[in-house]
Amino acid sequence: MTATWKIAQTDFVLSEDGLTNVINVIHWRVNAEQTEGDNTFYATSYGSQSVTADPDNFTDYSNVTEDNCIAWVKKAMGEEQVTALETSLQANIDLQIKPTNGSGKPWES
Repeated sequence: MTATWKIAQTDFVLSEDGLTNVINVIHWRVNAEQTEGDNTFYATSYGSQSVTADPDNFTDYSNVTEDNCIAWVKKAMGEEQVTALETSLQANIDLQIKPTNGSGKPWES
């Protein structure tokens, strides 16, 4: 499975402790995909993460990159939560590949 982190948007405080445009919430999405034979399976998760600026290591808003935001989200979430999220996406894909339940109407089979 390949998991790709993307940032949908950031929320920021216009002024805080002498700093401007201080990012305090990052809205993220993780898209996962896996190809098995001729089929590609997808799973996604979306959320937001509060982050706290480090005044001693502050990145000016105009210089913030998506990679910065992804790193800040993962740091704020912690390795255990990031792993759990990506594991749940893999479990979702696994169920698509090998379903354990079905639905339908027997009389329309």
